[in-house]
Amino acid sequence: MTPIQETIINKKTNNSPIWLMRQAGRYLPEFREIRKLNPNFINLCLNVNLSSEITLQPLKRFDLDAAIIFSDILMIPYGLNQKIEFKRDFGPQLGSLDLDDLSNVDQVDFIEKLYPVYKSIKKVSENNLIKNKNVIGFVGAPWTLLVYMINKHSPKKELIKDFFKDEFLINRILIILEKFLKLHIDQQIKSGATVIQIFDSWAGLLEEKDLPNYVYIPTLNLVDYVKSLNVPVICFPRGVKNYKNYCDIVKPDAVNIDYDVNPVSICKEINIPIQGGLDPKILLTNKENLKKEARRYLDAFKDHPYIFNLGHGVLPQTDPNMVDYLVKMVKDY
Repeated sequence: MTPIQETIINKKTNNSPIWLMRQAGRYLPEFREIRKLNPNFINLCLNVNLSSEITLQPLKRFDLDAAIIFSDILMIPYGLNQKIEFKRDFGPQLGSLDLDDLSNVDQVDFIEKLYPVYKSIKKVSENNLIKNKNVIGFVGAPWTLLVYMINKHSPKKELIKDFFKDEFLINRILIILEKFLKLHIDQQIKSGATVIQIFDSWAGLLEEKDLPNYVYIPTLNLVDYVKSLNVPVICFPRGVKNYKNYCDIVKPDAVNIDYDVNPVSICKEINIPIQGGLDPKILLTNKENLKKEARRYLDAFKDHPYIFNLGHGVLPQTDPNMVDYLVKMVKDY
C-alpha cells in the first residue's frame, strides 16, 4: 500500500505523504522548454509522449508520493464538442453552447476524443518512478464545469449576469456532465489512476442556500461512483465556508482545504483525512518562513491523517529549490 493510501484508507498518522497541485508545470524550466515548442495547450494535453513526460518531471526532481496526470478539467467540455482555447494572459475561452449538440454526444466518440489522456495515464503508471507511489486522476466538479461552460471564461470574482436564468439548460447540462464525468473517471481508473481528485474551484461563488443543488448533490453522486470502483476520492471544494457540512453530506475519503482555512480548528471539526492548506505564495518567500509555515500544518495534523499539499497550485514564479526544500522538510518531519 502506498503512503497516500495508508493515510486515506488506514487513517495512518505516523507520516505525512506529500504531493503538490500543479507540481507539473510552469515553475519547472524543463516544462517551459516543452511549452515553448507547443503553444496549443489542448494539443499538449493530448500528446501522449509529452503529457506523460511532463507528469513525471517533478518526480525526477523531488521525492513526491504521487504523480498527478498533466491534463485539465476542461477536457470534459472539449470532449463534449464545446470549442475551447487557452489564451495567453487570459486563460480559457469557451465557445457557444448548443444543448442539442451536447445531448447527442456519443460515449464512444467522447472516449475516443480523450483517449490520449487515458493512454498517458497508462504510460505513467507503468513507469519505474511510480513504484510505491500513486497516480492521481482528476475531474472538475459538475458545478465548476457548468460555470466554465455557461460563463465561457474564468469567472474570477463573479458570474455573468443572468447566469441562473435558464433553469432547464442548467439542469440538463448537469445531467449530461454527470454521465460523462463518470465515464472519464472510469477510463482514468481503468488506465491506472489509483486516486481520483475532484476539483470544485468555483464552489466559493455560491451562497449557502445554493450549495445543495449545485455542489453537494452533484458531487456526492460522483463520490459514490468513485467509491463503487474501490478507489479513494479526494474533494477540493475551494472557497466553501463550511467544510464540516460539505464533508458530512458529500462524504469524500479525504478533503483538500484551501489556505483561508485554519488548520487547528478544521482538525477539531473533521474526522476524515485532510490534505493541503499551505498558501502557495509562501514558496515565494524564504526557507525560514517556509519551514515555519509548513510546520504549522504538520504540527496541527500530527495526530490526524494528513497529506501535505498546498491550498492552491504551485505558482509559475516558484523557485524549484524551494519545492525541493519543502519536500525534504516534510519527509524529515
